[in-house]
Amino acid sequence: MDTIYTNKLIQETSPYLLQHAHNPVNWYPWGSEALERARKENKVILVSIGYSACHWCHVMERESFENEQTALVMNEHFINIKIDREERPDLDHIYMDAVQAITGSGGWPLNVFLTPDAKPFYGGTYFPPVNAFNRTSWIEVLTGIDKAWKERSHEIISQAENLTAHIGKAGNFIYDSIKLEGIAQKDFFKWQMADEMFNAVMKTADSEWGGFGKAPKFPQTFTITFLLNYYYHTKNEQSLQQAILSINKMLQGGIYDHLAGGMARYSTDNEWLAPHFEKMLYDNALLIDVLCDAYQITRLDSFKKAIEKTIAFVTNELRDTSGGFFAALDADSEGVEGKYYVWQKEEINQLLGENAALFCEFFDVSVAGNWEHTNILRIMQPVEEFAAANKIEIVALETKMNLCLSILLNHRSKRIKPALDDKIILGWNALMLKSIAKASIILQNDSYTKLAIENFNFIEGNFIINTNNGEMHHTWKTGQAKYPAFLDDYANYIDACLKLYEATYNTLYLTKASLLCNYVCNNFSDEEAVFFYFTQEAQQDIIVRKKEMYDGAIPSGNAVMAGNLLKLSVIFGNQQWRSRFDKMLVAVSDTAIKYPGSFGIWASLLMHHQKGLNEIAVVGTGALAVATKIQVNFFIPNKIIMATNNEFENFAMLEGKTSTKTTLIHLCKNYVCFPPYTEGDFFEEINAF
Repeated sequence: MDTIYTNKLIQETSPYLLQHAHNPVNWYPWGSEALERARKENKVILVSIGYSACHWCHVMERESFENEQTALVMNEHFINIKIDREERPDLDHIYMDAVQAITGSGGWPLNVFLTPDAKPFYGGTYFPPVNAFNRTSWIEVLTGIDKAWKERSHEIISQAENLTAHIGKAGNFIYDSIKLEGIAQKDFFKWQMADEMFNAVMKTADSEWGGFGKAPKFPQTFTITFLLNYYYHTKNEQSLQQAILSINKMLQGGIYDHLAGGMARYSTDNEWLAPHFEKMLYDNALLIDVLCDAYQITRLDSFKKAIEKTIAFVTNELRDTSGGFFAALDADSEGVEGKYYVWQKEEINQLLGENAALFCEFFDVSVAGNWEHTNILRIMQPVEEFAAANKIEIVALETKMNLCLSILLNHRSKRIKPALDDKIILGWNALMLKSIAKASIILQNDSYTKLAIENFNFIEGNFIINTNNGEMHHTWKTGQAKYPAFLDDYANYIDACLKLYEATYNTLYLTKASLLCNYVCNNFSDEEAVFFYFTQEAQQDIIVRKKEMYDGAIPSGNAVMAGNLLKLSVIFGNQQWRSRFDKMLVAVSDTAIKYPGSFGIWASLLMHHQKGLNEIAVVGTGALAVATKIQVNFFIPNKIIMATNNEFENFAMLEGKTSTKTTLIHLCKNYVCFPPYTEGDFFEEINAF
């Protein structure tokens, strides 16, 4: 009699894996038990990757993984492994690359078939239970793979070896070592190249609805940030207009939750109406970040309110009582995508009474509906224009709309909510920590500073593996931290520590950033000590190590580390870090110039490097207050700022800058230091750089 194997996911902490813990499929988590069994029994491994907020992951589960007959086939012929892509982004990157190489596209759910030694040879995304949508049925895929393995396994093994070699090469960014050594620091990037990047971005820009490219539309906050930075350096109005248009259209659209705040992952249409309703922590962190920049430039009250509303959403719905931030809210409730968020006009009429007509006109609500016979709230006309057209004062209109929104929010809170993915991911928390710290500076909100510090303390209390060298875990849930942290985790956490220093002037955060930077350099560096691998050297359970260079849903870990190296090299006087930053920038420059939409962080770094970093050190009895004035009142994206009231600070950037009763501002740029400014003189000169 065959041995009976049972579903092993019940012992996991991932909400996504636990969703599958009662499937009749004999799922394993990724690990030695499943991999050893595959080798011992010479069976094909089926790896199915998804995440808890993924709508089509839920669909495939209901249609196939909960089906007893389908499960019998899977259990008999395959070793079945479920992976939460957010817990193991390293495995997701590898096997996504494989499926994209095989099929030309990717996404989730990701289903990939591996040889017994974990090398991929076939895969795809969603497979229906019967032939439909020009897709082969899941059962046909299963039986076809099983037949092929039994009849021509040697051919499949050879194919898998070739594909694995291809993935390994694709994961290694190629650069010219001679160019790195022989080029002058400034010569590799001329300002005309920034203009080329701007022109390339604008070719993809939607001048009517904002954003870039066609549906599905993602926020692409890195590209918007690039445009804001380009405007800072050039005062090019077209750049600013496209950035502000993109932000405004998203905030007016259905991708933004007008009731509770927070932004969904992407829009399925060009007009930002119909989102994929899942709400991810990282998207909202990146929204807050770019809103802070846009608010500093424009001082638009709508941006300030959006920052506050988004932080309120995160605090109310994605925050653990201990100070960590949860990963995501699902797209589905009661098995229906978006059900929690949409409205019927009659329902709104009953709730709002005499205010319903005005509300429905303002938020595009109709009997027929604007999406699948129901309504997603969206603003079709700016407040100023709508108020004028309806002969109502702007303040009165906003007051009335806010009252209506609060009534609907209260009613919506009684509905069955989307599921919460309550695991806490280091890198995503770091993105939110940085954004909240940034908002605390820009808006001078002490409660945000407190929120950021509490998040830092939570991370320090739950993610640390080794306090001596900075080694950390990747994810935490219900008291259990798991998996070694990845490059993105460290890079974003270092960046967050630098921003938290700017919010508090507590040098503890700089010391922490330096410790982590050393750990990354010692454990993630490539062979030439230029770029960084996504996984650390000691990790053993992957078939290749990859280098992620372009911005995806979150910023490139290599790009963030480049910025970290530059800033920390100045703060601590570490020339080795500065040299590495220069090499990284030179190595990536040609690619970033050609594809700025995929290399937005790099594109901004290139511009800032060409113009020079503003190194601002404020010393004297009023130093902290003056430094804060600089940060609040001036958008200077290519800066690093330190401030101290003390005579002695053990940081290279403050060396020789003696504290006095008169607060002095020291500015260095492009290896040149200027005579110290008084506060008044500096504020007169600041716009010149």
